Amino acid sequence: MTRLTVAQAVVRFLAHQWTERDGVEHRLIGGCCGIFGHGNVAGLGQALATSAEELPYHLSRNEQAMVHTAAAYARASNRLSTLACTTSIGPGATNMITGAAGATINRLPVLLLPGDIFSTRVAGPVLQELEDQRSYDVSVNDCFKPVSRFWDRINRPEQLPSALLAAMRVLTDPAETGAVTLALPQDVQAEAFDWPDELFARRVWHIPRPRPERAALARAAELIRSAARPLIVAGGGAIYAEATEQLRTFAETHGIPVAETQAGKGALPHGHPLAVGAIGATGTTAANALAREADVIIGVGTRYSDFTTASRTIFAPDARFANINITGFDAAKLSGLQLVADAREALAELGEACAGWSTPAAYRERAADLNRAWDAAVDAAYALDGSPLPQSAVIGAVNVAAGSDGVVVCAAGSMPGDLHKLWRPSGPGSYHVEYGYSCMGYEIAGGLGVKMAAPEREVFVMVGDGSYLMMAQELVTAVSEGVKLVVVLVDNSGFASIGRLSESVGAERLGTSYRHRDGGPLPVDLAANAASLGATVLRPESVSELRKALDTARSARETTVIYVRTDPMADDAPSSEAWWDVPVAQVGTTSATYAARETYEANKRSQRPHLSPPG
Repeated sequence: MTRLTVAQAVVRFLAHQWTERDGVEHRLIGGCCGIFGHGNVAGLGQALATSAEELPYHLSRNEQAMVHTAAAYARASNRLSTLACTTSIGPGATNMITGAAGATINRLPVLLLPGDIFSTRVAGPVLQELEDQRSYDVSVNDCFKPVSRFWDRINRPEQLPSALLAAMRVLTDPAETGAVTLALPQDVQAEAFDWPDELFARRVWHIPRPRPERAALARAAELIRSAARPLIVAGGGAIYAEATEQLRTFAETHGIPVAETQAGKGALPHGHPLAVGAIGATGTTAANALAREADVIIGVGTRYSDFTTASRTIFAPDARFANINITGFDAAKLSGLQLVADAREALAELGEACAGWSTPAAYRERAADLNRAWDAAVDAAYALDGSPLPQSAVIGAVNVAAGSDGVVVCAAGSMPGDLHKLWRPSGPGSYHVEYGYSCMGYEIAGGLGVKMAAPEREVFVMVGDGSYLMMAQELVTAVSEGVKLVVVLVDNSGFASIGRLSESVGAERLGTSYRHRDGGPLPVDLAANAASLGATVLRPESVSELRKALDTARSARETTVIYVRTDPMADDAPSSEAWWDVPVAQVGTTSATYAARETYEANKRSQRPHLSPPG
């Protein structure tokens, strides 16, 4: 038996958890991010202070941001490792809820350890306690329940072992993973208990690769072999399962073009003859044209979000779906034939079951022609110049600077859509855009997590001014931790993406511009702000200067912010020729609103339920 406090036991337990897949082991919890207050400083704070070698501690500057950092770390680790996050009670805890929602929506494991009110209640109500007339057992940490895949409150030391094991099970289960919350009352954290030594033994969680059920495999193979114009839609699951080599082999053997979701971008590298790029509302014209013509869609690790399906308008009404996914929940979408299995195993076995079959040569040539036309459009967008700089030219310059070892990180605003269309990925892991939750403020914190998980890669964070103003402070964390980032801060004086969207629905860019009410510019200097947070700052004003700045930043050892101004009214990326469902007011005061509504209703008529039987 070992006598430790509950907090000390948590830290020691986490330090000895490992994952294993394909014979390779990884630390499950790579460290703990935290901000201390009265709800966790005497418990987890004390435990971490005396266990630095067992579980490294990283001081964050914002609680939401540190969850983004953990989620990005997990994604860059293909969900085999993550970070823990600890906060005090009250606002420190609730600040993590947005990050928790993003992690769960994106199927990424993060471990949250918020402090909680006294379990004994003897001093209640305590500072920051939410009093609920229905029950004394409610605290703000109950808000984590709907955004967590597992949630528990440890009111007694005896409850800890089973809760810890359940938490690790969910974190390491690719079919269930997401945010896991263990609420730790501040008095319980400091309570000592005699723990069985087995709790702290080295424990390895083996990540399964379930194979597809034979009958389902036969049905899927029969459906695919009947296709004349099949299309693969590769999602994040293809990358997390490290199935990209099997995906390439399957596509090449059978001559099937591969389109990519935001999370799946890079599943095939740009330049592969069957890689037709992004699909959906922010897709390429090549992928979207093939999607409209496809008779069979093979989903690999995708959850078919509305952006992927262009709000269910991109696929033909009679298209049939065969979906490979680790979860039945996602595999069943769009009335798909379900292959509930690991993507790598399923693709290998499906390839064998489809042996001897391939698409017609004319279909493969059509995909190549569409691809060449899109590449020419991207070349033209990347070649633009001007003052202010076109956003597409900025993306093109960063794309070149990233090379084969770079990772681009982005989240909300207009850039994720342009990146999805335009970015030419070098392979899996080179493209990291959070678009499941589209969370403003993710970018710098996410870049920090990517660099911590993959220090050998150059990380290029692309962030707009609106998102930067929501969460810039993790630049301080990058500087203090010695984690080098290249941050490209694109200033277009407001929310350009939602500005364009608001115009299209008759809202006339209300609340989307960072300007005085009289229309003049604000006296705000974001580059000076970045410098005040400890970053080196460069201010290029032309594409040639931007390229030089990127070279300088790439060769630097410290975090560098490259500040560029772009035109808020410009929309210089080529169109995806696809739609996204955003309702338009049925009545209004301008002709523009009625025209927008008419267009909206026409597009609504093209939505499909995809309810036909898959067999």
